[in-house]
Amino acid sequence: MSAVSETIVREYLELHGFFVRQQRKFIAPARLEEDEVDFYALNPHWESGVPRPFELGSADLRGVARALMLVKGWHTETFSPGLLANTPELFRFAEAGASEHAARSLGGEGPLTRVLVVPALPQAEEARTQSIEFLRANGIDAVLSFRTMLADLIGEVEVNRNYQKSDLLQTIRILKNYDFFREPQLELFHPGRKKR
Repeated sequence: MSAVSETIVREYLELHGFFVRQQRKFIAPARLEEDEVDFYALNPHWESGVPRPFELGSADLRGVARALMLVKGWHTETFSPGLLANTPELFRFAEAGASEHAARSLGGEGPLTRVLVVPALPQAEEARTQSIEFLRANGIDAVLSFRTMLADLIGEVEVNRNYQKSDLLQTIRILKNYDFFREPQLELFHPGRKKR
């Protein structure tokens, strides 16, 4: 996983008040099962009883008390049920033994949520439903998309503020300053072809 994908996830979680811990910053030659987790996240302000959908949005994070997160920055690959079926190592962090060990080392109160961070779920309804069923059957409790995280980060960054301690937020600020990001807008009429 690239450092950019990790940075996006970390900044997003910290923006929403989570304490984020990474088990290690180096890649070990032989990884153990409990080393499959990319981030441990602890929400000190979680609210019990908040419904948590499978596809998490920013508002849904208040219902997440503790999370084990696996980040897959497959930004150029097509996400499909076939890709999931051919990558069984993806689900090691959700196995009972790994989850229990991680829960003990994370500490904190509240239920543990196993979150897979991916670019997006498939757009086609049938493939999307198959992917969600496959993920749930393999112990994944929720999915968080990079689109959700990036949209939230872009929306929160202020042009007049200096984000000196975060290269990602500083880059977003500069891009916003030079109008590379447009404000979301509602298009009532789709522009037709130009008349000659």
